[in-house]
Formats: sequence, C-alpha cells, structure tokens
Amino acid sequence: MDAKKLLSAISYIEQHGSVESPQVNSIVFDSRKVTANDIFVATHGTQVDGHQYIDKAIDLGAKIIICEELPATLNPEIAYYRVKSSQESLGILASTFYDFPTQKLKVIGVTGTNGKTSTTSMLYQLFTNLGYKVGLLSTIDIKIAGEVTTATHTTPDAISIQANMARMVNAGCTYCFMEVSSHAIDQQRIAGIQFCGAVFTNITHDHLDYHKTFANYIQAKKKFFDDLTPSSFALVNLDDKNGKIMIQNTKARTKTFSMRSASDYQVRIIDMSKSDMTIKIDQHELILKIVGEFNAYNALSAYAVAVELGMPREEILIQLSKIAPVEGRMDIIVSAKGNVTGVIDYAHTPDAVEKALVEIGKMRKIGKIITVIGCGGNRDQTKRPIMAKLATKFSDQVILTSDNPRNEDPKAIIQEMKSGLLPDESKKSITVVDRREAINTACMLAEPNDIIALIGKGHEKYQEINGEKIPFDDKSELQNAMNIHIHEN
Repeated sequence: MDAKKLLSAISYIEQHGSVESPQVNSIVFDSRKVTANDIFVATHGTQVDGHQYIDKAIDLGAKIIICEELPATLNPEIAYYRVKSSQESLGILASTFYDFPTQKLKVIGVTGTNGKTSTTSMLYQLFTNLGYKVGLLSTIDIKIAGEVTTATHTTPDAISIQANMARMVNAGCTYCFMEVSSHAIDQQRIAGIQFCGAVFTNITHDHLDYHKTFANYIQAKKKFFDDLTPSSFALVNLDDKNGKIMIQNTKARTKTFSMRSASDYQVRIIDMSKSDMTIKIDQHELILKIVGEFNAYNALSAYAVAVELGMPREEILIQLSKIAPVEGRMDIIVSAKGNVTGVIDYAHTPDAVEKALVEIGKMRKIGKIITVIGCGGNRDQTKRPIMAKLATKFSDQVILTSDNPRNEDPKAIIQEMKSGLLPDESKKSITVVDRREAINTACMLAEPNDIIALIGKGHEKYQEINGEKIPFDDKSELQNAMNIHIHEN
C-alpha cells in the first residue's frame, strides 16, 4: 500500500525523517518478522517491550517506525512517528492496510467472563442455518464461511483480526461474530474495528492476575461499550448486577435480556434432561440440544442479536432448535453400557464452576457426582481455594489434579486449592496430580447412575507444562477410561 495514504490514517504527536519508499510491504509489531519496506510498530507488550527492538527492525529493512518513545539516536534514513498509543495505531493501520473490512461486515462482539465462546458459536451456527455466509473469531477456532483454522487467543492481535476479516469479506461473508476479551480491550487490540453490536454476558471473579482489581476488570469491559457508535446496539444481561454499568455511558442503542427481570428479551426453562431442554422465548416453546441455565442465557442472547439484526423471529426459533452443542461446553458422553454419564466443561472461574456443577446436579436423579478439577498455572491464584471449595460443595467426590500448570509446580497449585477446604470438605477430596490418572481414578470410582464431571479444560487438546503444549484431550481420555474401567453391574 502507498505509505503516505496508510500513515494519513493515524494521529501522531511528532514526526522525524521522511518517507522515502512509496510502498509499504506490511505492518509488523514482532521485530523478528520484519522484511524490507515494512512499517514496524513498537508496542509495550505484557512480556516484551517492542521499543527495545527498533534498531533490530531497522537492520532487517523497516523504513518507518511507529513508537511511543523515540530512540535516543535517530537514523536519518528512517521515518519516525511518535504516537500516544502504539496499540491503537497498530489497529488503525491494520484496518487501513486491509481496506477497512469491518465497514463491509456487520461485526458483533461478545464480551463477559463466561459464555463468550458458546454465544458466538451459537450465532455462527444460527446465521449459517439462516442461509448467510458468516465468520467466527472464537477461543476454539476461526471459521470463515465453513473453513476452519485453530485459534490461539480469545481475541487475536490487531493485524490478525483485520487480516481474517478481510478474508471473510473476500469469501462473501456478511456477518462476523467475535469474542472480545478484557485483555484485548485493555490492550486496544480491537482498535480499528467498527462494531455493529456488542453483547455483555456476565462478569465474575477472573483475570485479577492481569487487571489487579475487580474494579479494573469491570472498567475494561465497560470501555468496549463506551466506545460504541450511535449506529450500533448494546445488548446486556440484566440479571448480572454489572449489566447496567456497562451501558451507563454508551452512545449505542441499548437492549436487555434476562431470565429473572423485566427486560426486552426473556427466557424461561420449562424442562431439562441430560441431553436437551425445553425453553420459552417470546411465548414460543422450543427444544434445544443443549443443557444448562447458562446455555438458556446464551441461546436468548443469540436470539436477541438475530432480532436486532432484522431476522424473522419465528425462523430464528426454528433454526435455534437445530444448533449443536459447543465442544467442551457441557459436552456430554455416556459409557458404552449407558450406565455412567460424563460431562466435559471449560469452567475455569468460581462462578462458572458453580453454575456447571449446579446444572449437573439437576441432571442427577440418583447416584454420585464425581468431579475432576484443577487450576491453571501462572494465572489468578486467588480463585484456587474458592474453586476447590465449590467443587466439594456441589460434588460427592472430588479429585484434585493438574490443569495446564504452565511454569508452576502442579503439586503447589493443588496445595493452594486445598488450603480453602475445611476438614469435612477435605474428606471428600483426593489428590491425583497426573490428569490422565485422575480421569482413570474417577472412572474406577464410578458406579451405575453416577456422573463424572471433568472441569476446566473443555475443548483444549493439550496440557501446557513448562512452556510445552503436550497433546491431551479430556473428552477422548474420558471415553478411553470409560471403556476400560466402567462395566455393567
């Protein structure tokens, strides 16, 4: 792209040097990926400060530098632009470079502690069923009109977002549904995106390792709604006490959804089994192939988004009833003899653990709930004892194990979990550090009519240990263990 056209899109505080090359090859924020005639954007990352690599980027061929602090010595052959926010500039540059794809798509962002993946995945399925070509940016994967690639972050970097949205435009997509994490909002990774609508699911205890305080976490989510334009809509869960806070300063048209309060969109659960549930939306009953109160909320928000986007209500309800369960979200399997049920769920916050186990409790007629649970390493440590306590409260037997220990000692993580347990609660728990062995143990303990709950990893296909991602899939591990250890009695 023409360099001057590209640079005219950003605001800068000061500029040094002139742009000699008329064409820009690409925009880069990782100095290792710089090639000739690239723009290098030096960002303050959570692990690395790109300003330290400006000279390296120049050595590799960058001719234009975007930064928040100028180097002590300026190269006379390089153009430097000092900006207020490199991250914001990166998003705007990426949007311009890819010819403003979000002006050609209707982009809906979904934010909240829990429910982002399920809601965006439901929306992708719903609008595909309604006959549209659509895109999805989620924790699990990136989908573009049916083409699937594995995702690496809840919300990718700004360049990847714009590149994928450009691919969506080229594939003929008209809608894009994306998860928007608090990290991405705070780091301005969504800068340059024109949102048609935004959804707030809920906010609970999580990510305090990053945000430090719950107030900061709320403010990060709120900023997403503060920045919406008058032409967009903001849809919030009124049953979460922070729902109204999200829309206090928004310019967007506001709508609410709820199960327990008067709102624009409401849902009620009529009946639920292990494999489906009957709900009522807009005075219409429908059967969903998913279970759990939180999934009723997710289905309601998907319905509300579709209505706000102009889809016919009855057709939305028909297509909602066809939606398949989202991988790793209340994902249910049964033993070969059908006498033991397994539930795999991604719940990794106290609120999500409680909700998942409460819903699993509703499935149980007789028998025990055996829960396998761990906590991730290098993440919010304060939630560990809370999660263990909740697991023992809503289960008959708890197996404490590892869950992506990363660079921490899994035994130390489990010890922190156990620190929250009273003596009577501790009696309900055992420790099996190896996750595969923990799953095998759960199956050996299981008797007819029991439910085994694998909590925390959901769709993930790996265990992250000491910087290495080792292949591991809770669902296949449970299926194998069931085949070996569970027999008809």
